[in-house]
Amino acid sequence: MQVGLQVGALVAKPFLLYTYGTPNGRKVSVFLEELKAIYGSKVDYDWEKIDITNNVQKEPWFIEMNPNGRIPVLVDRARDNFTIFESSAILLYLQQHYDPEQKLGFDPNKRPNDYSEMLQWIFFQHGGVGPMQGQANHFRSAAPEDIPYAKQRYLNEVKRLYGVLDIRLMGRNYLAGPGRGVYSAADINCVTWIRSSGFAGIESIDQLTNLKAWRDRILAREPVKAGLDMPPAQ
Repeated sequence: MQVGLQVGALVAKPFLLYTYGTPNGRKVSVFLEELKAIYGSKVDYDWEKIDITNNVQKEPWFIEMNPNGRIPVLVDRARDNFTIFESSAILLYLQQHYDPEQKLGFDPNKRPNDYSEMLQWIFFQHGGVGPMQGQANHFRSAAPEDIPYAKQRYLNEVKRLYGVLDIRLMGRNYLAGPGRGVYSAADINCVTWIRSSGFAGIESIDQLTNLKAWRDRILAREPVKAGLDMPPAQ
């Protein structure tokens, strides 16, 4: 666990993130790092690494925070220790409460269409890319038996979904917003999964030129680099 120290006393930062080095875990640390780059220490965070390889996320104390027994979980100490689970919900919560300048999203009242686009692409990842790629990862690397049909089925679906993203990004820099798009929670929500495409058996996305350019553009950002290093390698 990482904490802040000042004159020998424990200093709690505004947030506590329970996480692990998965695409869903890292999307939240990336978002927090982006907010921190904009707004400073008011959105700084402590973190605790949850070793999912040893099922720490299934222990009773964790289940009290997230009955689904999954990381990440965010505790908002500034709002009476309000607890949020589900990675996409965490991003939307942070954007709603801690991005007053709408740097990483859109005001649903002033820009309802842009806000809806952002939600559409967030849900596209949360209900499509994430689950399908997670299954591809499982049957390729963790299943107790080799099931070629399952491996191929999920790999093909991941490739199809990547193709959808590539179509959306034709002539665009980002997924949501007017013109060529505006960097937002929708992009952060997806990019950690695309970055991890190799685990699903996709050796290269070079042929998906729009998707590759988008991925590389985002991964070059300094807050993204910092967020992807959370939790740091031990």
